[in-house]
Amino acid sequence: MTIQERKNSLINIGKFLSQFKEDGVQKKTDISYNDIFFDALNQLVNRAHEQNPWFTKENVLYALDNWSKALQPEKVDRWFEKENFKNNENPKTVGVVMAGNIPLVGFHDFLSVLASGHKIKAKLSSNDKFLLPLLAKYLMYLNPEYKDQIEFVDDTLKDIDAVIATGSNNTARYFDYYFGKYPHIIRKNRHSVAVLTGKESQEELVKLADDIMRYFGLGCRNVSKIFVPENYDFNPLFRALLKYKDLINYQKYANNYDYNKAVYLMSVDEQVRNSLIDNGLILLKQDSHYASPIGTLFYEYYKDIDDVQKILEHDRDQIQAVVSHEPELKNTLAFGQTQSPELWDYADGVNTIEFLNKL
Repeated sequence: MTIQERKNSLINIGKFLSQFKEDGVQKKTDISYNDIFFDALNQLVNRAHEQNPWFTKENVLYALDNWSKALQPEKVDRWFEKENFKNNENPKTVGVVMAGNIPLVGFHDFLSVLASGHKIKAKLSSNDKFLLPLLAKYLMYLNPEYKDQIEFVDDTLKDIDAVIATGSNNTARYFDYYFGKYPHIIRKNRHSVAVLTGKESQEELVKLADDIMRYFGLGCRNVSKIFVPENYDFNPLFRALLKYKDLINYQKYANNYDYNKAVYLMSVDEQVRNSLIDNGLILLKQDSHYASPIGTLFYEYYKDIDDVQKILEHDRDQIQAVVSHEPELKNTLAFGQTQSPELWDYADGVNTIEFLNKL
């Protein structure tokens, strides 16, 4: 398959996904094989929550909408030019173990392997096992050569040349044991943070609310902790978070919120009880860790922004993204951007295409 054919496939799947937007679904007339796939994907969108209660229709549409934007022709062209994709005369079989915390979280690895001209053997998460196979079948209609390049497996990955595996810190040890002999990328737990100064506009805080609450906070790109200056006024942030006030009516989220609130209030540690801030939607807990549970946002005070930079540098292996408008901090994202990565924004800062091109 030529480079141009690979590019065209990505662009066409982006066009197909453009019918599924955050604000609704609208069928178009100029989409290839739409008579076969539109209704099928629309049905999956409407029923995704039956297989995974965290996959609400709104969140699935948000994911599809973001992918359609990432696969715009100019962005695909930029990605291919930036990464110097090559004609692959000796394709390898790359095993990919996918997570399932948010919809299509493994789609970037899937596209990266195929865009590099390799074959993929994917093991799907039981939490997200329907959306990607449908999109894979769509690709096979666009170009039948993909039938020999895409395979999904239910058991252990075998007959592979390299591995990309995403999981928790615990599963990473398992991955290291079983896949250490192959060229590999093994991803562990990561979390995203925001560094606030108290000078943020209300518009920026509303965008930060998206970074925190989208996907119920389940993604590694969700902000799970904020650094705030001493004497920080949390009220403007609470007002911004009210954009998601209806989440408390979603039973699974409410159950987690209530459980964590009870645990914290019954804590024998007086500091835990005293540091807890509750607005009826989300709990704010003072904590030096990054992995806040569902319905909870950790916060930590700082005196000087340089101190925060040192903490972030020390803990860089635990951090996926940093949100801030503070110019003294390095490699930050703008508010509201964590859940809209571009094709060239790689998980854990590891360039997937560079890895695949060296196989």
